[in-house]
Amino acid sequence: MAEEEPDYSNLPLTDRAVHKVWKVRKAAYEEAAAEFAKSPDEGAPCFRDWLMDSGLWKKIVLDSNVAAQQEGITALCAFLQYGGVNACLRSRSHTISPLVEKGLSSTRAGTKQKSLEAVLLYIELDTPGPVLDELAPYLSHKMPKIIAATIATFTSIYATFGARTVDPKPVLKALPALFGHADKNVRAEATKLAIELYKWLKDAMKPMFFNDLKPVQQKELEEAFEKVKDESPKQERLLRSQQATAGGEEEQGEEEEVEAEVDAFDLAEPVDVLSKLPNEFHEMIASTKWKDRKDALESLFALLNVPRIKDGDFNEIIRALAKSMKDANVVVVTVAANCVELLANGLRKSFGRHRSSIMTPILERLKEKKPTVVEALTKALDAIFGATSLTDCLEDILEYMKHKNPNVKLETLRFLIRCLRNTRDFPSKAESKSIAEASGKLLSDTTAPARDGAAEAMGTLMKILGERQMNPFLDGLDEIRKVKIKEFFETAEVKAKEKPKPVAPPPAAKAPPMKKTLGGKPGLKKKAPPATAVLPPPVEEPQRPMNPPRAIPSKLSAPKAGPGGLKLKKPSGVGGPGTLASPKRAAAPGAPSPEEEPPAPKVAFGGRGLASRPLAKEVAPARVVDSGLSALEKAELEELRAEKDRWARQIQEEKAEKAKLLQEINDLQLQNAQLIEEHTRDNLSIRAKEAQLVRARSDAETAEATVHKQQREMERLKRELARAVRPTSPAPTDISEHVYRDNGLNGSYNGGRNDSMGRSAGNRLSLASAFSGEDKENGYGHERGSRMSPTLREGTEGGRASSAGNRAESIESWKRAAEVTSQLKLRIEVFELPRTSNPFYFFYSYFYFIYLLTNDAANESKARPGKKSALVVF
Repeated sequence: MAEEEPDYSNLPLTDRAVHKVWKVRKAAYEEAAAEFAKSPDEGAPCFRDWLMDSGLWKKIVLDSNVAAQQEGITALCAFLQYGGVNACLRSRSHTISPLVEKGLSSTRAGTKQKSLEAVLLYIELDTPGPVLDELAPYLSHKMPKIIAATIATFTSIYATFGARTVDPKPVLKALPALFGHADKNVRAEATKLAIELYKWLKDAMKPMFFNDLKPVQQKELEEAFEKVKDESPKQERLLRSQQATAGGEEEQGEEEEVEAEVDAFDLAEPVDVLSKLPNEFHEMIASTKWKDRKDALESLFALLNVPRIKDGDFNEIIRALAKSMKDANVVVVTVAANCVELLANGLRKSFGRHRSSIMTPILERLKEKKPTVVEALTKALDAIFGATSLTDCLEDILEYMKHKNPNVKLETLRFLIRCLRNTRDFPSKAESKSIAEASGKLLSDTTAPARDGAAEAMGTLMKILGERQMNPFLDGLDEIRKVKIKEFFETAEVKAKEKPKPVAPPPAAKAPPMKKTLGGKPGLKKKAPPATAVLPPPVEEPQRPMNPPRAIPSKLSAPKAGPGGLKLKKPSGVGGPGTLASPKRAAAPGAPSPEEEPPAPKVAFGGRGLASRPLAKEVAPARVVDSGLSALEKAELEELRAEKDRWARQIQEEKAEKAKLLQEINDLQLQNAQLIEEHTRDNLSIRAKEAQLVRARSDAETAEATVHKQQREMERLKRELARAVRPTSPAPTDISEHVYRDNGLNGSYNGGRNDSMGRSAGNRLSLASAFSGEDKENGYGHERGSRMSPTLREGTEGGRASSAGNRAESIESWKRAAEVTSQLKLRIEVFELPRTSNPFYFFYSYFYFIYLLTNDAANESKARPGKKSALVVF
């Protein structure tokens, strides 16, 4: 019988996920995915273990078994889908790279699809930035298969979320290198990616990479772009942050998205132009030769010809360009205008502070009649307007519309028309009035182009403001000019489609209690008052259509007294609440209801105002008044609904902002936890280093003390050795001197002194005592004394007992001792003790030196067996 497989179900799920048996791992992945799908919310216990050990997902994605790997990536998708933002943030840094290396480049279609879904979930749950940062390095991988898989992933990301949600800059920078890759699959995927980006960005993406491609590749891309240029892609999936605000603003967001235009300025990186400016630019621009000025401006044009310019101090360049506008040579003026256009397009909002310095000289130069010069100047003006606004340029425009030169006046008027067409800001009332008045004056100009331009300007302004707002400015014009203005109004195309804000309603309309009728509850139609009422219905005044809101509040309040001072009392049991009736009719039993009563006769009270009007004729107009009140209520209801919609949108915005802030709080909490962990780890490391430093300092101090001790010991030994063997030691010198002095060989021989041997003996005794003292201190006193005392004693006794015949032999022996002493001095000078801190080596050298001295004495004794060695005597 086959052995039964062991049961691994008792092991924890996370342990089974890293088991050595692939079938156990695969079953664990499937069980984990099922638990995630059944979880009630993101805080369920089934996510806890996987969040605590988020690095476990890296092992799952890199599973060696392809079947288990596919189930593991499926479990990762379920973990992200049901685990939410927290699951994304905890596992993202561990799984993106393994997904690219082993998942997206897999040969199994299921593994590749699930890996792509995991990457898309990481983007959807948080933001695209971190995922793009993880994917970007693989665009330059050494394996073409991984590069192609990464490019395909980018294509899917932009197709799903759009180039407005996902930043296209990192990919656009890498496209030239991808198109130049040696592998054809990489180039094919790069083409697909470029086409997908073109659907979103259109021609704005071309300056980023198109010029770096080969002509053949440019032609192929142009053909592919032509096929998809009319497509308007839509974002297929929304980010979590976008889903929170997608409720009531979905349609409005789609409209704005369609209208939004991607600009090459937003995609490009700023270029520092000032640092590349030639040093001789200012000298050449001020040259008296027009060719030098033209060359300087052309070099500046080449530097400024970039999509985006880094902001800096362009004051000197602006002054040079403004001066060039007054140049006598039209070529210089044209190149300078082209430079202004590039500079305004490259700086955009930063160019606003230079507008006043350069715009006036350009407007003044519009007097030129050469079309190429005027075209360059108008393009420069349009670029200046694009970098600023209509409000900024309007003052100078209105001033030059009064210029005495017809060309300046006409081109300025045309510039105003272009500004009105392209502005997105709704002009204020004062600006609209100034434009209409200035244009109206030119309607009677002597030249036809100026009159047509003025009519076009007023028609374009009418398109922005509306016919009703323009009617005051058309009063007094003849019908021919009005017809001309309306023709331009119908054909004009403007971008400022916003309407002016509605005027706030009068305060009286905000008081609902004043709309309460006298015969019923608020908001209900009131019945006609009885014919016998003392006063007419108080709602008669709205029949005057001129100002109903002001009349209604004053008439709706219940009157306190009649016209003649008669007090009105409310009878009990008659009429509804607030109904006024005659006391007689209230008291009459069986009186008919007010609906059945015949019209009452005319009653004249002799008073004035409404009381003098007949009551019988007031019943019918009451229904008209009722309809007027109903219309007013409808208007108020619409206003309340609009206000409700505004509040709903504001609530949605606040919810989205709250979700965004909560997300930021979560990110900051995670970052804070990481920083705390890093700080703790750094503190522990610093403390460990401090402990090591303290131990090292202690060891260094100990070693230093040991070195000082050894140095002191060496100094002491050196001093002792110096005292023992120094050349100026009294022993050898005194011995030779005593020998020569006692024997009369020192140059003044005194043979007549009888006490010479006695002094010689005394000196020898002092020498012996000097040596014996130091030897005793070093432990060698006995040997030295025993070695020297016999000689000295023998010399002393010999000196006392010897005769004159033996004196010559004694002198010879002392001469030999003097020679040995001089040789000993030389040996001591030649021999040097080693300079070391090891005392044992020092003592070894010292004893070796003593050994050499003793060996010399022994050799001398062998050479002269019958004689005593001079060293022994020494």
